Amino acid sequence: MYKVFVNDIPIILSTKKDIGEEYTSFPIKKVRLRKVIKKINKGKLHYVNLYHEDEEKLLKYLLKKLRVVTAAGGMVLNDKEEILFIYRNDRWDLPKGKTEKGESIEASAIREVEEETGVQDLKITRFLRKTYHVFKRKGKYRLKVTHWYEMRTSYEGELRPEQKEGIEKAKWKNFKKSRKALQKSYANIKLLFPKEFFSPGNSKDRVA
Repeated sequence: MYKVFVNDIPIILSTKKDIGEEYTSFPIKKVRLRKVIKKINKGKLHYVNLYHEDEEKLLKYLLKKLRVVTAAGGMVLNDKEEILFIYRNDRWDLPKGKTEKGESIEASAIREVEEETGVQDLKITRFLRKTYHVFKRKGKYRLKVTHWYEMRTSYEGELRPEQKEGIEKAKWKNFKKSRKALQKSYANIKLLFPKEFFSPGNSKDRVA
């Protein structure tokens, strides 16, 4: 199963036609996806399921329907186990950006974090996951596929938010402040954190 976000509304991609009474289901091979997206944006649809019996073909058909923009970013932790957040468009987010032509995805992730926050000496420690988000550019819908990596750094220098990209702040946040920031973040960003992170009784100082 996959989740593709239109704003903060997830479109579910699954192998089952029926996943709940509240869901409107469409065969992904035949669905008029742009029409569905418009209805979601207008508040006429809230629960959407696109299905195909072959799980491997779910993304195949999705990628045929929307032009893909590849991006990469990082969940960066320092030696204090603090997480690096950026603040843009009235939301807390994690640094990310579009992959440039001829650039590896890993190199793109590191470059974008450095450019958006000023943090240096980054080391990728593991791949986290991909997230999928629909956005509109020049009147046409695009599918942003973002590759996320966990990164580590011992950098203690000044944070420099990239203002030309609309980033107002770059902040290190401990466990408590990170959990609070996620209340004013995006649904696809929350997917990067383990479920235990959101548990009221969890007082750990680590992400995982």
